[in-house]
Amino acid sequence: MAGRIEDYALIGDMQTAALVCRDGTADWLCLPRFDSHAVFAGLLGTDEHGFWRLGPAHAADAPPPPAVRRRYRDDSLILESEWDTPRGTVRVTDFMPPRDGAPQLIRIVEGVSGRVPMRSTLRMRFSYGRITPWVHKVDGRTVAVAGPDSVWLDTSVETFGKNLTTYSEFTVAPGDRIAFTISWQPSHKEPPPLPDPEGALTLTEDFWREWVEQCTYHGPYREAVVRSLITLKALTYAPTGGIVAAPTTSLPEDIGGSRNWDYRYTWLRDAAITLSSLLRTGYREEARAWREWLLRAVAGDPENLQIMYGIAGERELGEAELDWLPGYENSGPVRVGNGAAGQLQLDVYGEVTEALHLAHMTGLARNDHAALLQLKLIRHLEDNWDQPDEGIWEVRGPRRHFVHSKVMAWVAVDRTIKLIESGDADGPLEKWRELRDDIHRDVCEKGYDKERNTFTQSYGSKELDASLLLIPQMGFLPPDDKRVIGTIEAIQRELSTEDGFVLRYPTTGGDAGVDGLEGDEGAFLACSFWLADDLAMIGRVDEARKLFEKLLALRNDLGLLAEEWDSRLQRQVGNFPQAFSHVPLIDTALRLTASGAYGG
Repeated sequence: MAGRIEDYALIGDMQTAALVCRDGTADWLCLPRFDSHAVFAGLLGTDEHGFWRLGPAHAADAPPPPAVRRRYRDDSLILESEWDTPRGTVRVTDFMPPRDGAPQLIRIVEGVSGRVPMRSTLRMRFSYGRITPWVHKVDGRTVAVAGPDSVWLDTSVETFGKNLTTYSEFTVAPGDRIAFTISWQPSHKEPPPLPDPEGALTLTEDFWREWVEQCTYHGPYREAVVRSLITLKALTYAPTGGIVAAPTTSLPEDIGGSRNWDYRYTWLRDAAITLSSLLRTGYREEARAWREWLLRAVAGDPENLQIMYGIAGERELGEAELDWLPGYENSGPVRVGNGAAGQLQLDVYGEVTEALHLAHMTGLARNDHAALLQLKLIRHLEDNWDQPDEGIWEVRGPRRHFVHSKVMAWVAVDRTIKLIESGDADGPLEKWRELRDDIHRDVCEKGYDKERNTFTQSYGSKELDASLLLIPQMGFLPPDDKRVIGTIEAIQRELSTEDGFVLRYPTTGGDAGVDGLEGDEGAFLACSFWLADDLAMIGRVDEARKLFEKLLALRNDLGLLAEEWDSRLQRQVGNFPQAFSHVPLIDTALRLTASGAYGG
């Protein structure tokens, strides 16, 4: 059985990622890309679906012992786990070197004290646990082959096969260092080069140290901010600049429920806000790469802008269910692909335009094609902003006139007007100023409930929506506007959990609600950070700081956050780690630091 979501650590090479549990089990790994089929899918099933466990030997009828200590080595993505056993102490260092050739997962066992018996148990199952590969030896190396894929295991200790599983049993003493490496290679090609684990470790450590040195934030929340930045970097697909929302699929928003989605793609919204956080903390190269990815993905067809694409810009992301996987803690179905790719979500025009605007304002070199794309997006929005859509939360019910979507349409027009006013683009200024005013008026007349003094989720509805918290952050209305304050307070009353975190919108439990889905979900962490931001903006800075620090306490011991927090079960839920949680963490830290609203 897989561990709790917060029991996992992330390691990755900016092209794919693995999740490693406290007990030394890698339960999730897709090769060679984030969106490839999993070689280890035990996270969404059982050990039969693939895993790699490396730790102190234990009785066959006993669970593997968890590490008593673990940490990332300094500001890196190198994981160190330590076990204290009756026979001594042992350390395992797990990492994936930034790729220059075959993707590798490297695990180095180091004896610290005593003599500790160790065991490696490697069960590779291709195609999300469905296919058992042919495992054999080639020139002393162990290779698993199935169809187009091969995975090679290299180690200095003896290996043996039993029950379609590859084992190694050995003992380490102080100073011993024994490395294991698996490398992926297309099965029709020559074997990958023999690995150099120690050299790769040095290169990986150097890479992360040099990358983190570029960070311009040095405030009181530096540890949390830097860990979030490293996580966002790990979710960036280096060859193209695309940014995945999370490295996992189908981790449930409701344990035992069906709200399980594939997040291994590039949402324009998530990528745009990720870009904004990277820009605010000094990372321009990532911004440039994403802008180039965007131009390639959208191509000459902004009228058919998708809300998400594959990490190389692919458009076809058809959704399917993997019926042989029971799902994380029996939360089925397990889905790959994402049907929401075909939805209409007008807010993405605003998020993309805001990201391009911020890149322009922070001095990223001008790109005429980006400016042209921005103008084309607004021309399309001119004729479509007043249409109903599925909104930011990708509801699978009927389309509505979501207030947040209209606000972000206003943002798209506003930022484009600013681009033209700066002299870096040409467009019909007066016409678009009128359009900006028209959208603003429409939202304030149709999306605002005067009796309750709050904006609502959609035109004519009574429901609230946490996305309304972005109204002051986007500059649609000033923070001291009574309608903004009323909306913030209404969300606190009606969408907050007992522990003060924020739900996205009301759900109805057993019946299909506003989103067309059954079941409930946890508090949405991004929305909770948005509330902290808003509280700081309206002058309630002590309250903002307390909420922010409560949110920081939800991170696991390595500083990682999933999508949501289940207040009832007191655990993280949803795909993990989630860019959409780590981005607002950074933004709120920057705002609180600027306001001086922090303790200690």
